[in-house]
Amino acid sequence: MLDLHPAPADMARLVIEGLNRTPKQLPAWFLYDNEGSRLFDAICEQPEYGLTRTETALLKRHAPAIATALGEGVLVEFGAGSARKVSPLLEALAPPAYVALDISAEHLQQACRNLQQRHPTIPVLGICCDYSLLEQLPELPLLAGQRRLGFYPGSSLGNFDHDEAVTLLAQFARLLGSNGLLLIGIDQPRSVAALEAAYNDRAGHSAAFARNLLVRLNRELAGSFDPGSFRYEAHWQARDSRIAMALVSARDQQVSLAGTSWQFTAGEALITEYSHKYSPEAFTALAAAAGWHSLERWSADDGSFSLHLLQPATVGAAPGRLSI
Repeated sequence: MLDLHPAPADMARLVIEGLNRTPKQLPAWFLYDNEGSRLFDAICEQPEYGLTRTETALLKRHAPAIATALGEGVLVEFGAGSARKVSPLLEALAPPAYVALDISAEHLQQACRNLQQRHPTIPVLGICCDYSLLEQLPELPLLAGQRRLGFYPGSSLGNFDHDEAVTLLAQFARLLGSNGLLLIGIDQPRSVAALEAAYNDRAGHSAAFARNLLVRLNRELAGSFDPGSFRYEAHWQARDSRIAMALVSARDQQVSLAGTSWQFTAGEALITEYSHKYSPEAFTALAAAAGWHSLERWSADDGSFSLHLLQPATVGAAPGRLSI
């Protein structure tokens, strides 16, 4: 495992930039320390949150066809988390190596151990990093001369706004190379009630996940947040086709962090993350803006989720078929 986690000074800079925004907003990866990763795993198990179950079922159902479409190469997973979804692909592909990128070092290390036990013949490498800022993959023997196949599950692209998403997809194209492919999971719009319930589960894991951000900031950047003085909210914003998740200040208060103080007024929101939803057509257009061409799509029966297979547009492939 390689540890390329951003240094505390870099985290402090990002916090200062984020809290000076309107509305205040921090990078979504700040949510994922070890405790945050554990809470997110709990969210994925909640009855309201069907994304993980739907995507996992799609992968199991279509793994042979996806493996055929991907071809040979090292499998690189961006934002691997617990790496629970990748096993069907590893079984179908039998790649020469698997590389998992994620921001939570301890969580990633355990995930890689578990995967290595389940797939002992496939070399497994974990890289702890902010993959959105990774300029290149490390030059390692297991990557040398190998074609790269990207895997970006969980509709994590939704955490980025339009321009950021285009930039990230273009960066993936550079990391994977001109002969690489990208398999990406995309959550699609559906009823407002279902979407808001998914991000505000009755068991309270979503709220605890958000408040853990404040605990982390207090611990790592000498913050003075009182998590109890913020309430958690998740609302659908139709104009931007996204869920906005926020911690809302319950009163006027002053908070210090990384040697700087900020005022929060009663009712003021700190955005913890967004989750944008894309129709197949909207996502295809987004990918095209980043230099990707859509090859195939595998969709859930209820239309709530799709797996898209992308190829660099410079390859000039003919339009692919849609697999339902």
